[in-house]
Amino acid sequence: MVFWIASVIGLAIAYLFGSTPTGYLAGKLLKGIDIREHGSKSIGATNVLRTLGKWPALVVLLVDVLKGAAAIVFARWFYPWLYTLPSVTPPTALDPQTWLPWAVCLAGLAALMGHGRSIWLNFTGGKSAATGLGVLLAMSWPVGLGAAAAFGVVLAVVRIVSLGSMLAALTAIALVWALEQPLPYRLLVMAGGIYVIARHRANIQRLLAGTEPRLGQSSPESKT
Repeated sequence: MVFWIASVIGLAIAYLFGSTPTGYLAGKLLKGIDIREHGSKSIGATNVLRTLGKWPALVVLLVDVLKGAAAIVFARWFYPWLYTLPSVTPPTALDPQTWLPWAVCLAGLAALMGHGRSIWLNFTGGKSAATGLGVLLAMSWPVGLGAAAAFGVVLAVVRIVSLGSMLAALTAIALVWALEQPLPYRLLVMAGGIYVIARHRANIQRLLAGTEPRLGQSSPESKT
């Protein structure tokens, strides 16, 4: 029982890493505004770019990536550490080699949920693309770099961040199945990719209508 309680605490910590509302804090600290009331009303780096400028957006992007990576790094340290504690008795059939990939998978998913449903923002949040990239880079850097490359190509060609984010998620799903990766990692990337795409529902509607703004343009919401 102690092992499972400790495991849940570990997932809660991974969730808290992801739930740090970087874009919201940037708005409050730099301009005293709630960024959710400006531009596209998102807390992501793209809306920070439109609302606060280039350098705050870069910082928000980096921190959002790092908090996803931090959740994976923490999980890879925390769960093996549990096995070293004399007061914690893991189930006999659950050896570290079996449990660790699943624990890392769940921690990554918790970080994504934290960013998208932050406890500090009444369980609202961003689209989890940057945090998802951090999870990918820490979990499997070839998959993460492939997703980042796909995002970069789309952004360079069409300058639409949302489209780049969704195609990066699809690229990650394809790569994690094409490369030698543990089953839990494959399931995480599939679930996380679908989650990121689902968080872009409004963007998909604007893409189909031809009204999705390109990088550097004002969002439709900012004109209302």
